[in-house]
Amino acid sequence: MTDPAEYCREVETYLCRKNDGHLIRIAGPAFDRVCGWAAQGVPLAVVFRGIDRTFDRYYRKGQRRRPVRVEFCEADILDAFDEWRRAVGIALPSEMGPSHAHESLPAHLNRAAERLTSLVAQRQFGPALAAALDGALAEIDALRSRARALRGAVRGAALDRLRALDAEVMAAARGEADAVLLRTLTGEAEQQLSAFAGRMPADAHTRAVFAARDRLLRERLGLPAIALD
Repeated sequence: MTDPAEYCREVETYLCRKNDGHLIRIAGPAFDRVCGWAAQGVPLAVVFRGIDRTFDRYYRKGQRRRPVRVEFCEADILDAFDEWRRAVGIALPSEMGPSHAHESLPAHLNRAAERLTSLVAQRQFGPALAAALDGALAEIDALRSRARALRGAVRGAALDRLRALDAEVMAAARGEADAVLLRTLTGEAEQQLSAFAGRMPADAHTRAVFAARDRLLRERLGLPAIALD
């Protein structure tokens, strides 16, 4: 079980680093809020990802005038948790509220195509993954021009194809990944899911670990999410 005090210290340390060394204590209501994230099973890596998003947006607005408190990061943290939860197949806790709306299909395709184009140009992967990326980019480019007009069963078929392309890319990524790296990422995935281990059937937990491992591998390699889920 996660120690709430240690969890808060880790968040406080990360927030201090993001604030260029300026220490903002997590105490009082903020402490209760962060402990609530720990109780919900929000992995620290997901908390950090949400904090990063808040800071990225803050920097885009210009020079920062004051340190960012953890309360200001909550929306981004819960968004990141929602995305992680859906990716690994964990039901949304009722107290966290409903999922946020997905981005539009055209916006998703444009973002995926931009990232895939960059990856293909770098030519840094082995032949199987390179071929999967090339194929995914070609199909996404063909789909982008008509994405806004897709409706009903046709749109559903397009989404199914994106899921299949995503699975093909990740299968190629796993096939080319070093065995030691995969074991390391599996261990990280198990740690992320430790708060849910007793709440899930064994087979569901195993699937969630593999999904979380794939998410970590995707992040490690810089691969975009091709499926829109």
